[in-house]
Amino acid sequence: MEGESISVTGISKKFDLGAINSETLREHLTEFVRRLSSKAKPTDSKEEFWALKDISFSVKPGEVVGIIGKNGAGKSTLLKILSRITPPTKGQIEVNGRLASLLEVGTGFHPELTGRENVFLNGSILGMKKTEIEKQFNAIVEFAGVEKFIDTPVKRYSSGMYVRLAFAVAAHLQPEILVVDEVLAVGDAEFQKKCLGKMNEVAGEGRTVIFVSHNMGAVSELCTRVIVLEEGNVVFDGSVDDGINRYLSGSTSQSRFELREERGPRLENVVLAAELVNESLIPQSEFSIDDSISIKFRYRYLHPDPENRITVVLHRNGKPIFTSFSSDQGLSLTPGESNELIFKLPKRFLKAGNYQAELYFSPPVYKVPHSLDFNVVDAVENTTHKGYREDRQGFIITPGIWNHTNQEL
Repeated sequence: MEGESISVTGISKKFDLGAINSETLREHLTEFVRRLSSKAKPTDSKEEFWALKDISFSVKPGEVVGIIGKNGAGKSTLLKILSRITPPTKGQIEVNGRLASLLEVGTGFHPELTGRENVFLNGSILGMKKTEIEKQFNAIVEFAGVEKFIDTPVKRYSSGMYVRLAFAVAAHLQPEILVVDEVLAVGDAEFQKKCLGKMNEVAGEGRTVIFVSHNMGAVSELCTRVIVLEEGNVVFDGSVDDGINRYLSGSTSQSRFELREERGPRLENVVLAAELVNESLIPQSEFSIDDSISIKFRYRYLHPDPENRITVVLHRNGKPIFTSFSSDQGLSLTPGESNELIFKLPKRFLKAGNYQAELYFSPPVYKVPHSLDFNVVDAVENTTHKGYREDRQGFIITPGIWNHTNQEL
């Protein structure tokens, strides 16, 4: 439609489970070779899976739209359709302007070509003239930090170098529309910050950004609008804060976990299990603002160090709002195979809403691969006049201490 960067109407995408869906030349060749080398006869019994179901939305120039959802919700499939990597089974898509996409490590680069050659190849694919690419070349190389390796075949790059150059190319070659997937998670924290800054700059120039991420902090910082996908359906399209709340409330709640170490190396110092409990140590995942909230830990501590500590970081809408260390009050961890520890938040500390607790053991910093989710609800009594309710700004309701200057604090 006129005046829109992207218009999506009734998009659906079907895959046949148990079959190889050959939509690109590479996939056709792979399927051909597989059939030649296989003695098995093709089967007609295929199960249909609809990754996307009748999706419609439009994006205006200059909008920064976050697409969020759990794994398998259809996010990457939607981006591949937007990037014309795969066609939809049903529906129409209209893209007005030059589109550059960064969907996965390796997309758009030829491994045998050098970094320099791939920059010019990608620019040519985007329809740019050689002189236009040359004007941006130094900025691309500097942004990616690959000056020493720019004339080295990219097959020798680390995954971090690869994605830094790929993002730099996509962002600097002046596309009207920039599509970026979770691939930024490959880069380090400093580079991710640079990427977010560059995407903000791109949006500030009136260009469109489509951003997929599980990092709700990055989505909140960058995006002006959020689309939430669940099982191939759009379940929300609107403001960033409401969209993040919708996504988090729709995620599977986890109020306890137990680490399964058979999936990875046995760590000497590690949080083995954690559980949300109430004041009576009874498991609970929903609390009133008048309840204290506790996390009961079980941990192993086989390599003592005076600096060791367990950390709790509370998040709301993907943003860290509070951090507490086990060492804050001089508590020392107990050596041994299995020890228990309690962390407690006081009553009337958190405003009503949904929260996530991330857990760490350090040093060295080890993030527990599970977060604990819990809800805080308003007390039964009328607390409107006390300012504890949802419309109060911020997340903490502990009022602090007020007094006149002629009285002791």
